[in-house]
Amino acid sequence: MDCEPNILSRREVLKLAGFGALASTLPERLHVVARIPIAVQLYSVRGDCRRDFDAALAQVAEMGFEGVELAGYYNYEGKPDELKKRLDGLKLKAAGTHIGLPALQEDAIQKTIDFHRIIGCPFLIVPGDDGFTDPEKSKAIAEAFNRAARMLGPLRMACGYHNHTGEFRKDGGKTWWDLFAERTSKDVVLQQDCGWTAAAGFDPVEYVKKYPGRTRTVHFKPTVVKGDTGKKAILGEDSVDWGAVYTACASAGGTEWIVVEQETYPDGKPAMECTRESFAGLKKILSKL
Repeated sequence: MDCEPNILSRREVLKLAGFGALASTLPERLHVVARIPIAVQLYSVRGDCRRDFDAALAQVAEMGFEGVELAGYYNYEGKPDELKKRLDGLKLKAAGTHIGLPALQEDAIQKTIDFHRIIGCPFLIVPGDDGFTDPEKSKAIAEAFNRAARMLGPLRMACGYHNHTGEFRKDGGKTWWDLFAERTSKDVVLQQDCGWTAAAGFDPVEYVKKYPGRTRTVHFKPTVVKGDTGKKAILGEDSVDWGAVYTACASAGGTEWIVVEQETYPDGKPAMECTRESFAGLKKILSKL
């Protein structure tokens, strides 16, 4: 889906408001950055979800997250109507889900669609597959995503893939991530996990810009790059320039959801507490944009 830029210069905003003279005195580098809703990947608090999924949902809703990206359905497995009711009651959106590739293939995709349409979940994302970096299987995997995307598009849904570091290894002169992007249509989402991209030695901002409109959902995972001393895996205290990533998402990525994923827990703190700290850190970053 082609996406229009999501950033207006402050000059343009003031002109729209009728302050043309003032606008002409302002430098173009000042921007008003579009607001993108923020969800949490529930893998961040997987232990809490296993113990009491309803309570975990209530806690992330209380933190102020607008949505959740699912990583399992716990007591709502096979019960989409009940899950939708629970999410609605907490004013949470189903921002997306992580599922295995078999769920998008021909014998299972209709069941997958039916469940996620009921809960209002637009993005069906595969968070890894062994064949992705296999010379013989990778092309077939890309075509499986293309087939699923053609089926999902008319339903206002989309499928996509989520990277770790391995996807940035090279096959010849190109990374596997680039090969997948080339082999799939623009309707297939490239859900960049910006933390893993940075850990692999690449710039997540450049990868958002490289494939305009294809970062419709993106992971903000706090990451400390090897050798970067004095940092902590909490958003705003780690190695990634999240303000720059967010701005790229708003201007070039076509991003509809920012997804916070807290995969490590500094200082021995509980998962919920670290997730809360990263969310607070992200909001502080965004307040300065």
